Amino acid sequence: MDERGTTEKARYDFKKAMQEILDLKGRGTELISVYIPPSKHIFDVMAYLRNEYSQSSNIKSKSTMKNVQSAIDSIMARLKTYKNTPPRGLVIFCGEVARAGDQTRMVQNVLEPPEAVTTFFYRCDSQFYTEPLLVMLQDKKTYGLITMDRSEATLGLLTGSKVVVIKNFDSMVPRKHRQGGQSAQRFERLIEIAAHEFFKKIADNATEVFLSREEMMGILIGGPGATKDYFVKEGYLHHELQKKVVDTFDTGYTDEYGLRELVENAKSAIVDIELMQEKELIQKLLTEIRDADGGLSAYGEEVVRNATLAGAADVILLSEDLNKRRIYVKCPQGHRYAFTSSSEAENKIECKECGSLVDVEKDIDLVDDFFEVADQFSTSVEIISADSEEGEMLMKAFGGIAAILRYRV
Repeated sequence: MDERGTTEKARYDFKKAMQEILDLKGRGTELISVYIPPSKHIFDVMAYLRNEYSQSSNIKSKSTMKNVQSAIDSIMARLKTYKNTPPRGLVIFCGEVARAGDQTRMVQNVLEPPEAVTTFFYRCDSQFYTEPLLVMLQDKKTYGLITMDRSEATLGLLTGSKVVVIKNFDSMVPRKHRQGGQSAQRFERLIEIAAHEFFKKIADNATEVFLSREEMMGILIGGPGATKDYFVKEGYLHHELQKKVVDTFDTGYTDEYGLRELVENAKSAIVDIELMQEKELIQKLLTEIRDADGGLSAYGEEVVRNATLAGAADVILLSEDLNKRRIYVKCPQGHRYAFTSSSEAENKIECKECGSLVDVEKDIDLVDDFFEVADQFSTSVEIISADSEEGEMLMKAFGGIAAILRYRV
């Protein structure tokens, strides 16, 4: 699986885990959330939890005290399996959550987050504390930022919602002059030469900062007046970067504040770009479907699975709202098969061939199953957001599963 595929799968798995955790509620303040940064030693966390265990004996409600202490015991038992804190840290959610009636059940979720945990945090509440992880789930696509006029330029990056200043530099372009006659013409030429050199400097720095960033989605350019438009129109940027220019936007500043203003003014364009990627994939699928023989398209779980196993699928399109599982079973008579279900495997499943009870060999999320199958045939997988018009179409019209093929099957 390539780096993009690995990232897509990890993001999907993490998002699914978070959806399950967000639905959990406690009957009292007995759900424990622990965030452990990579710099925090496990034995220090254990010492902290032992102290919390001791303090919990002061809880007035006996049932709450018992549940809190059971959760702390469970967390410490899990931490004993770690010699060192993982590179990005660790997040643990544990406690008794409500079930139907007066029933409760103990849950424990241990997550290695997609980004490093920055600070140690412990909370005991009626629901799990998930805000830091929800921030990590925000889209982290990267855009290059340039704000400029004839006196100053700033280069930066937008990653998710974070704006980072990379370079800021002033120009040596002279300001207005009061010379007359031939001197005026000479000064105008000097000003234009200085401006040209400054624009080249901006372009050279942009090449240095942006060209090697293959993950960069586009470049946004801002500034007051027409200078930014002239810079783009005259093609100062490297030809590969010129292709990535989204548009120019008016800003009142050209420093760090200008970068933030640029991002604010370009929000609608950024959203359009991200939606456009999904739109292009779905439009390409629909174009193939419109061919008399179905073109290079496939849709429906079994058709797409068979095309993938034949090595014919180029890109598999999956809705993030599938919420199904792929269950692989084997019976004592040797019959093996798999089926898709809307829930986890039941305790008793009868073999469809002979009626005997089967053993469940694997119970896996359907999207994860497609990632595993696709990886064997160098097929890419794209997760389509359920919030977009294209995502809604994929789910309603094609059951959330479709593919663009390399060749007809």
